[in-house]
Amino acid sequence: MIKKLRVFLALGLVVASSLVLVPLQILSMKTGLWPETVILKIWHGMILRALGMRVHIKGALATERPLLVAANHISWTDIMVLGSFADVKFIARADLEGWPLIGMLSKLQRTVFIERERKRTSGDQASEIAGRMAKGDAMVLFAEGSTGDGNLALPFKSTLFGAASMAISEGAAQKVFIQPVAIAYTRLHGVPMGRRHRPIAAWIGDQDLMPHLKALLAEGSFDVEVHFGEPIPFAKGSNRKETARLMEAKVREMMQAALTDPLPSR
Repeated sequence: MIKKLRVFLALGLVVASSLVLVPLQILSMKTGLWPETVILKIWHGMILRALGMRVHIKGALATERPLLVAANHISWTDIMVLGSFADVKFIARADLEGWPLIGMLSKLQRTVFIERERKRTSGDQASEIAGRMAKGDAMVLFAEGSTGDGNLALPFKSTLFGAASMAISEGAAQKVFIQPVAIAYTRLHGVPMGRRHRPIAAWIGDQDLMPHLKALLAEGSFDVEVHFGEPIPFAKGSNRKETARLMEAKVREMMQAALTDPLPSR
């Protein structure tokens, strides 16, 4: 009964906040009266509050531009986690565009949707991402190309770093900075999660959204950590595969540090 009540109240908070914030975000996008991420940060924060997620941050988003953020990916909630405090835009898989709430939120954040299986469109998509970075947007790339179970970062796909190469080859930038970022879900109800419990927060593969959303809302208390590494310059002549392996190693190291020794819960 308590879990059902928690789900009901949480969904009510999400709906109520969306009814207020969506029109304000649309107004921001059309008029530029204030930065677009102002409303988005509030919105992401409200969704996290409904989910009972507390975010802990170590390090900071790099100030260098153009900037590509290379992060691991555990759940659809990763977008809210990063978007609640950082001025970033996202690169997401194409099917998310049609999802209720998540799709709308993504569009209002000017997310770049990519179809990884269609090679004919990959060049145009990489070019769009390169252009966005050249204009100053910090773009978040979930470099595994899929979601993991929260215990270990998956191998990074070097092809996904093509936007950095294209930004340079098209003359949009002489170099692109790539920053490793690790996301780790570390506590449940204030207690450190072990290997068996971390998948509770994870959204893996083709798992349906609504059952996962209800499960998260019913639990109602997670701690998630975001660790920022040092950015590295990617320039003409840089090797995408080597860069992908370096980012993967740094993200895996930071992720394991967070899981092994979580920051204190507040």
